[in-house]
Amino acid sequence: MKNTLMKATLMSALVGLSAGEAAAADYKKNPFTLAYDGAITKNEPGTVSIHPVSYKLNGLDIAANVYTPANYDANKAYPTVVVAHPNGGVKEQVAGLYAQRLAEQGYITITADAAFQGASGGQPRSIDKPAYRIEDIHGMADFITQYAGVDGKRMGLLGICGGGGYSLAAAQTDKRFKSLATISMFNAGRVRRNGYNDSQLDTVQQRLQQASAARAQEAAGGAALYSGDANLTDEQIAKLPFELYRQGYEYYWKTHAHPNSTFKYTTSSLLDLMRFDATNQIELINQPLLMIAGSKADSLYMTQDAFPKATGTKDKQLFIIEGATHIETYWVPRYVDAAMGKLTEFYARTL
Repeated sequence: MKNTLMKATLMSALVGLSAGEAAAADYKKNPFTLAYDGAITKNEPGTVSIHPVSYKLNGLDIAANVYTPANYDANKAYPTVVVAHPNGGVKEQVAGLYAQRLAEQGYITITADAAFQGASGGQPRSIDKPAYRIEDIHGMADFITQYAGVDGKRMGLLGICGGGGYSLAAAQTDKRFKSLATISMFNAGRVRRNGYNDSQLDTVQQRLQQASAARAQEAAGGAALYSGDANLTDEQIAKLPFELYRQGYEYYWKTHAHPNSTFKYTTSSLLDLMRFDATNQIELINQPLLMIAGSKADSLYMTQDAFPKATGTKDKQLFIIEGATHIETYWVPRYVDAAMGKLTEFYARTL
């Protein structure tokens, strides 16, 4: 099995594209508006299928996609994986890619747009509060455990980027998740509080004042204010100080763009974000834990910080994908294959 995975990864390395050679995955050409390469275009007998669904969570309509394995039989019992999307992402992008790839391995999977984001309900748009994102993960578990063919006793969780940080928090208390994996984990609270790579420590109080003022404006009936809402030129993107942001703009705005995906979030959300930390009480995780990150990711420090703090589980692995940046784990074939090889092994053992 290991030799097979190594050969597959090597072959992907030979034929895979570099970030600079990214080809567009046009959501307009996909009937399900999926924005990743190799996405399902129609449901056919004997193949992995996609099922758009909606359900209520705390009074809001949540839009989700369920993927079922080839030759799915509702009378059988399948292991299941819940997939949480990145900050700013939607279910049609990288979360859908990994959900589909896991379905190809025989899992039922679900990925949903966060409340107030994507195609899910909630006003004002683009609220990004940790409690809501964590509740989204619990809500996916609520829904999918009632889905025909799901074996609720064999349910895992996969969180990507910001979804990885929120998955660490969700799995602390939700023991329906029998194992947990993260890819390119992004600790949204730490970054919103301290800046990326802790680069804004000197402006924490100033930004908290801005968030407080934004909350006051909303409470008085004024318009919601937003952070992270920028329409940058190629030249401006090239001058961004961090590779995650440079490649992130390329991924989300160009090569894998989706109209429901946005970087912006309500400034008042910072009141909640800046007091959150994905590693707080991480010792409550007693399930098997796999954390995956790229060796060249400038976000790697967040995974390296969280991993040793997860002292409550004796079954944990840190898997570094050599040569990969943060965003490249979203789409570059050889890096996705490497992550999938490890995920396949991990979930087969723990679910």
